[in-house]
Amino acid sequence: MSEHKVKHRGPGHGMGAVEKPKDFKQAMKKILAYIGKYKVRLIIMFVCAIAGTIFAIVGPKILGKATTELFNGLVAKVEGSGGIDFGKIGQILLSVLCLYLVSAIFSMIQGWVMTGISNDVSYTLRRDISKKINRIPLKYFESRPYGEVLSRVTNDVDTLQQGLNQSITQLITSITTMIGVFVMMLSINVWMTLCALVILPVSMLIIGQVMKRSQRFFQGQQRYLGEVNGQVEEVYAGQNVVKAFNKEEDVIAEFEKANQKLYETGWKSQFFSGMMMPIMQFIGNLGYVLVALLGGFLVIKNAIEVGDIQSFFQYIRNFTQPIQQIAQVTNLLQSSAAASERVFEFLEESEEDQTVQNPVSAKGLNGNVEFEHVSFGYNPEQIIIHDFSADVKEGQKIAIVGPTGAGKTTMVKLLMRFYDVNSGAIRVDGHNIRDFNRSELRTMFGMVLQDTWLYNGTIMENIRYGRLDATDEEVIAAAKAAHAHKFIMQQPEGYQTMLNEETSNISQGQKQLLTIARAILADNKILILDEATSSVDTRTEVLIQKAMDNLMKGRTSFVIAHRLSTIRDADMILVMKDGDIIEQGDHDTLMSQGGFYAELYNSQFEKISA
Repeated sequence: MSEHKVKHRGPGHGMGAVEKPKDFKQAMKKILAYIGKYKVRLIIMFVCAIAGTIFAIVGPKILGKATTELFNGLVAKVEGSGGIDFGKIGQILLSVLCLYLVSAIFSMIQGWVMTGISNDVSYTLRRDISKKINRIPLKYFESRPYGEVLSRVTNDVDTLQQGLNQSITQLITSITTMIGVFVMMLSINVWMTLCALVILPVSMLIIGQVMKRSQRFFQGQQRYLGEVNGQVEEVYAGQNVVKAFNKEEDVIAEFEKANQKLYETGWKSQFFSGMMMPIMQFIGNLGYVLVALLGGFLVIKNAIEVGDIQSFFQYIRNFTQPIQQIAQVTNLLQSSAAASERVFEFLEESEEDQTVQNPVSAKGLNGNVEFEHVSFGYNPEQIIIHDFSADVKEGQKIAIVGPTGAGKTTMVKLLMRFYDVNSGAIRVDGHNIRDFNRSELRTMFGMVLQDTWLYNGTIMENIRYGRLDATDEEVIAAAKAAHAHKFIMQQPEGYQTMLNEETSNISQGQKQLLTIARAILADNKILILDEATSSVDTRTEVLIQKAMDNLMKGRTSFVIAHRLSTIRDADMILVMKDGDIIEQGDHDTLMSQGGFYAELYNSQFEKISA
């Protein structure tokens, strides 16, 4: 499974190890192009973010005037020449309140708009991925872990959504705040501004040194966290094996070793990241002291007003905060870009042709199948099926046999057009399967696989999956034909019994009967059966065999056989070895030839006898 883990961060504002994209610029271009359809909303968000920030920036300077007015009033009162003008101070405070209220309104609007955009983007991405999955060739999924594809739909889209929602607005407001605050500081006093800026290089130097040391500990923390999670997952999944071999103590010792390493790296990483805030606060306080001394001197010289010092202190705090926020946003953007690379890489995967010009209709076809000099290899340089020909009449039962890895499933994949033949042709009632739209071609096939697939829903719904417009009576009739009705009625709620992945009230064999009932209900012309009786008891095997016999009546059937005794009545048996078809004929003909099939059959019979 692809390890797209959530990066754990300490209290040091994004000091954790962050996954970096292969090409940041290209990834950001694709993200911007994808959200380009929301231009109007983006402009509204952009304007509101800047407006809200500007209104908030102006506030401290006006608030400083109230402090100046209060200070001047107190001085005048002491000197006996006047008093405090509370009316004027009230007007100033009221104007500041209005400014902050307008700022809050703009901020709410930009937050609401940006949340809508990020949600729409994630919704659209998931929809596009869902559609894309149905258009990607089967070889894509067979060459990658399922978890990797699932991660694109879940983790990567979530990461991208979170990044868009937080980083874009934060970046705009932080940059606007930095520029605006810097301008306001200059408007108060140039020398005080230069004094405040002296602390920035010192801060950046210390941050760089701490990050250099903490980064490797965060990376180690992530590595050991993955090891601990992997051990827990393995032990949980294989708990019965651990207990059977009395390996509890060994497992605990191994876990303790990894857990101790995780503890050590985690402690060190958190310690270094935890140092950031105290150090930054100390340096910031030094800056306040310098500004206070200089400001007091300037007030004595009547170069500035008392309220300007208060405003300046607020601006210093507002100036350093965006720098930290931009550092966080940088990490978010890196993660978002890395996630978007995987998402867009998936969306740009090559697709198989779904439709053809002037497609042949599958309606009215009988199920005659002809293999005409078929040649195929998963890799063009390595052909595994050489010049295979066979003529299958409607209603015939064709068995495909051979040892594990012989390529039996390959024939099924070619029939369903999961893969296309390299040369030759497969025809259905004289029509090349390439002349059908893929979706319509596959409506002709019903499949009962070795691995049963049931989804969360009732037994009735799972059987009806074969034909969604079937009535309850038709579903029950199909269940009876599949010999599943009896055990279904023994369930607490009968056909309305809920099934899910954790279903334990029905056995593997009973699940197989439900999939056969589903195939009977679908009533396809051609059947593909991967015999699934190897993991069931003899009595259930007999039931499944009877159900499969009912299913195959009047239909062309391709049976991948593991137990050769079940396909003695097949009209044609294709014997595969090392990816090629080496023999074909009915059971009696192949036995009389004394070839590879005869050896396989006799070896199974000998095992049964033994």
